[in-house]
Amino acid sequence: MYKALRPWLFHAPPEAAHEAALVALRALGLFAGGGRARTPLLAVTALGLRLGNPLGLAAGFDKNGRAIRGLAALGFGFLEVGTVTPRAQAGNPRPRLFRLPEQRALINRLGFNNEGMDRLAARLRATRRPVPIGVNIGKNRDTPLPRAVDDYRLGFAALAPYADYITVNLSSPNTPGLRALQEPDAARELLGALHEDRAALERRSGRRVPIAVKIAPDFAPETLEALLGVLGEVACDAVIATNTTVDRPGVGHQRTAEEQGGLSGAPLGGLAREIISKVFKALPGIPIIGVGGIVNAEEAWKHLLAGASLLQIYTGLIYEGPGLVRTILTGLADRVRETGHDDFARALSAARRNLSSGEEPNMLKSS
Repeated sequence: MYKALRPWLFHAPPEAAHEAALVALRALGLFAGGGRARTPLLAVTALGLRLGNPLGLAAGFDKNGRAIRGLAALGFGFLEVGTVTPRAQAGNPRPRLFRLPEQRALINRLGFNNEGMDRLAARLRATRRPVPIGVNIGKNRDTPLPRAVDDYRLGFAALAPYADYITVNLSSPNTPGLRALQEPDAARELLGALHEDRAALERRSGRRVPIAVKIAPDFAPETLEALLGVLGEVACDAVIATNTTVDRPGVGHQRTAEEQGGLSGAPLGGLAREIISKVFKALPGIPIIGVGGIVNAEEAWKHLLAGASLLQIYTGLIYEGPGLVRTILTGLADRVRETGHDDFARALSAARRNLSSGEEPNMLKSS
């Protein structure tokens, strides 16, 4: 059905089509109930969370948490909403989202358009969660970099009580100066402050909220090495690899590729796996959420073999439709069976051992 509808959707501006999709998903949630997806072969525990499967929705698709139940009904094991900032902001001027259909890619320069942390907190407080929910936080565009830590602390304080994990977005290319927060000293200060706030919340509530960090794919090797050193030093709970890229791998001949913004979709897959592999080798005890270029089960499995513990998709949904979730899960279950195991974690470890002599990862446990 989606293949029949897609040409009509693609006649509309990308943001209008996306808004229509959110409306439809919100309606689906009302009727379908948004039940938890259970795929026994793919059940996994990561970040202290029991997940029905390792496939999640990446941040950016449902920034304001408007369609949580409908998205869960598609079969996701977890969802990530945001990026959300302390104050509502409109984002960058339109047009700011561009399709590259031939490459199954998008370029966006949305700029953290969202309704603000208070609106999202109220929505999460009132929503029954059918699957675990992560919240992606960032800084307002007009907040000076020296005060960026304040914005992240505000976001954490407002949203951590309603989140199953918090993602610190240091890597969007569409907020001026944001990626400077990936520099070692800046990252150390920011994450140290959030860990203090997390400890205070744990003392008050008895609940420990995992903190993930979302990183860019556009690193000089020495910069990535330094950042990963900081993430290991502060005992980050997970790394999300990766955000969109300002490079244009495989799309340079397209006129649309000249638009400013971050590229996502199929062309990002190889670059994302390079970063996943480097993070996996540098931080063997820290789970990686692999995102970027996953448009089918084969790409999903490649991300897992490269070192990802969990996965997220976004742009693939735009081109393949909501059925992509079940397609990927079916393909992953088939690959688990092919290893001769009936457990996702053991199957993945066995498959990795077939590729290299590395030690079995210890960040995954079967549910």
